Formats: sequence, structure tokens, C-alpha cells
Amino acid sequence: MDPLAGLREATADRQAAGLRRVLRPRTPDGDLAPVAEPAEAVGRHGALLVVAEAHSLGVVGEDGRGLVHSSGLFGASHIVRTVTLSTSLGSQGGAVLGEPEVIDTLIDTGRSFIFDTGLAPASVAAASAAADILQHQPELPGRARLRAGELAAMVRELGLETSEPAGAVVPVVLGPPETALAAAATCAELGVRVGCFRPPSAPEGRSCLRLTARANLSSDDLAVIRHALTAVAEVKVRA
Repeated sequence: MDPLAGLREATADRQAAGLRRVLRPRTPDGDLAPVAEPAEAVGRHGALLVVAEAHSLGVVGEDGRGLVHSSGLFGASHIVRTVTLSTSLGSQGGAVLGEPEVIDTLIDTGRSFIFDTGLAPASVAAASAAADILQHQPELPGRARLRAGELAAMVRELGLETSEPAGAVVPVVLGPPETALAAAATCAELGVRVGCFRPPSAPEGRSCLRLTARANLSSDDLAVIRHALTAVAEVKVRA
């Protein structure tokens, strides 16, 4: 499937003033969508591109500044970024990053913002402290990606399907949702908590577990994960 097909169709058929497109850089399989081409197409029509960077901030790029920054598009006035504070930054909530006019409009008209409860000060402080750590330890995103690569290699060694991770997410594709659910339960019993993606959050026949690497995974942690994935391989064989 061409991830940009819908964007090309929209830019060809709609007036620029009414065009807004949302790009989610990461799929359940952990793939990263290209940003440069949609940014160019949307900018050419005078519209906004909203890039959801929930799983790229803190991981993608040399210092973890995310996909937009690593694509050389940081500061582009027609790009709006949405980020979460609950993945790499280990807190809760999220943020929208964009031009002042965009932020002011959201503050004044965004119903989900107006009628929501504000973040707890402790959560804001935790996210800010995590961002400071990233700034002063720019090697951490690279370590997380390295561990993700090690996890992906482990998955392949055990005869399971995965893809080359672009960030911290490592999928383990298992096929039917029943198999993925059984595998997730097996992992939990062995001390490894994993995400379990199945339709509608994953394509039919592509239900998967989602491992998320950390920069501080130790050799002991990797041994526990290998044990759990070995059991997952056995679950898949029995399915």
C-alpha cells in the first residue's frame, strides 16, 4: 500500500484553504512513514500537515528530537507536531507543537482541550525533567535504537516475523488475533509485558505483539525476553 496515495488524491481534488492532512509516522509494525514528500505537497497547497510523533520523539534522530527534525523540517511553519509525554518522557499527557496562530486557535476553540482537566503539575515537572535528561544525554536515543535492533535480531533468530526497527518499536507478527492474544498472555506469565495489536488496530492477518526497547535494557533483561519469545514461538507453532 502506498501511504501517500490518499495525500496525493486530496491535494489534487481539494481547495488548499480546506485541506488538512494527518500523518502518523509509525504503524503497528514499527515502520516510519516518509515526511519530506507530504510536507512538500501540503506546503505547495498552503495547507497544514499534522505529524503524530508519539513514538518518534525521544528515539528518532541523533538526539531524539523526532522524525520532523531528523527530516530537516524542524521549524517549517506549515507543520504541526503532536507528541505524547507518556512514552519516551515517562510521564502522562501530550502536547501540540506549532506556530503561535495554531496554538492560540486550539486554546480558544479546541473542545477536547477546553473541557479537559489540566495536567497535574507533577506530571508536567516529570516530563520537563525527562526532556532535560535527553538534552544532556543525547546518546540515549541511539542506545534505545541499538537495543531495538538486538530485539529484532532475537525475534528473527527464533523464526518469528518482524521488521527492521526505525525506532524503539519491534513488532512480532503472529497472524490471527487468537494467536497474538495467547502469546501476550504467555509473555505476561513469564514477566514480560507486551502490547497486543489486532484488528482494527492492525490489518487482518497481521495481529502482532509490540515490544518497546529501552536504552537501559541489561543482559539479564534480554535473557528474560529471549525466554518469553521462545515460548511465543512455541505458541505460534501450536496455533
